[in-house]
Amino acid sequence: MRSAPVIEIEGLSSVFSSAGGEYVVHRQLDLRIDEGQLVAVVGASGSGKTVLLRQMLGLERPAAGRVSVLGRPAARLSEPGAASRVGMLFQHGALFSAFSVLENIAFPLHELRTLPAELVRDAALVKLQMVGLDPTQAHKMPADLSGGMLKRVALARALVMDPPLLLLDEPTAGLDPDSADDFCELLRSLHQELGLTVVMVTHDLDTIFELATHVAVLAEQRVIVSGTPRQVMAYGHPFIHDFFQGERGRRAQIPLHDVPEYR
Repeated sequence: MRSAPVIEIEGLSSVFSSAGGEYVVHRQLDLRIDEGQLVAVVGASGSGKTVLLRQMLGLERPAAGRVSVLGRPAARLSEPGAASRVGMLFQHGALFSAFSVLENIAFPLHELRTLPAELVRDAALVKLQMVGLDPTQAHKMPADLSGGMLKRVALARALVMDPPLLLLDEPTAGLDPDSADDFCELLRSLHQELGLTVVMVTHDLDTIFELATHVAVLAEQRVIVSGTPRQVMAYGHPFIHDFFQGERGRRAQIPLHDVPEYR
């Protein structure tokens, strides 16, 4: 029997008001994400990828429809204890500039106000090493870190409470090719070792081909197709053809028959 989904979205509509009237971002959008999947959400600029991610976090409420995360409405993720079940890696890390590396990682645990300081410190150090950074980096400030190190510290903070679900917004944005490859390798390793379910918004084809077990494509105000990379790339739609088989796709040098169905 198929297990309950980690994320289930049904009939989602997102509408924003402005001086020019109402702007519809999503209309009757449906999406299911199952345990253990690593799903890349892709779409053109303005298709509502980040809006969808914020709704999964419960930071925005849709005009209509249902968003369920880990068996409860996304809006209830703000309840005590619920937020610890979802880790979030923001595009630019969103580290606190006045906090050290260790203080940034430990921040969510300190906010609980239920754990002794020594235990919080030890847990943060474990996560620091889990993302491939040496304990000697613990007392550095964010301004002293490279872009790749910033991403790793932000990832450690997202994982410090051992969430089963990890959300990523453009995880390799701003990284040079070598750093992006290293970060993808880290994400793939943690996804497998920790049994995480991962949802990432990205436009980067190399990141998609390197990591994604599944792809969900936003177009026409909805998810037009969701499936393995092979299934999605074979789907007949102009955006998919341009995105995967256009100039950017050709530069990625990944022919269709080389794209894995599952990792």
